[in-house]
Amino acid sequence: MTSAGVGRLAGKVAVVTGAASGIGKAICSKFALEGASVMMVDRSREGMEQVQPCLSTKFDNKHHLADGDVADMAFAKDLFSNVKENYGKHGDVLVNCAGIIRDSLLINMDESRFDEVIQTNLKSVFVMTKSFIDTLNHPGGMDPASIINISSIVGKGGNTGQANYAASKAGVILFTKSVGFEMGRFGIRCNSVLPGFIKTPMTEQVPEPLLEKVRKQIPMKRFGMPEEIANACLFLASDESSYVNCSALEVTGGLMA
Repeated sequence: MTSAGVGRLAGKVAVVTGAASGIGKAICSKFALEGASVMMVDRSREGMEQVQPCLSTKFDNKHHLADGDVADMAFAKDLFSNVKENYGKHGDVLVNCAGIIRDSLLINMDESRFDEVIQTNLKSVFVMTKSFIDTLNHPGGMDPASIINISSIVGKGGNTGQANYAASKAGVILFTKSVGFEMGRFGIRCNSVLPGFIKTPMTEQVPEPLLEKVRKQIPMKRFGMPEEIANACLFLASDESSYVNCSALEVTGGLMA
């Protein structure tokens, strides 16, 4: 919030996928606190229904939710039609945060584990971004917007047992840059955020001995919190980052720097 008490995202509409837990939940909370109206998107309607009442409405901002498959083009198109119906416009900010892990050494990884991760982590980013940009295009030109794609530091450096996850997140980084190259001239900025090891339900699936090994490699000697990723996304969603485009912002405590 600014010193004048005005939310940094006041008047903006943000669509956030992966909204029911972890980093996505933290982003929704932070955006709402800063004045954004949030369209929450996730497979888990029950999870979103628990989050929605906790979102700030002190700026008269309104929050809605939609459950479905963000890698499905028909769902995405209907979603942005609903955004327009609920808010009177298609949105100012898109955050692609939906993600899964299906870890396995490559020698043991079956095709379904690879395909599922690519579908959720990478194809969904294409589907949501394409559908969002289509709604911004009208006879008068293109509406400006900020697109934020949540990648991972694993997409930069790789990781044992995560060939599928690393491939999906590396794809997100270069997809983001390419979209920024194409759309920057229209005032549509596209940036990625690369979290390190963050305390979320996803990292809770990682065995403790491996977590301890990773912790020792982090210069700050601790794991991050979802709110620390949300703060980075807030900057990229706000007008403060008006000249930031095609970037890959690492929020890792220095891991793999």
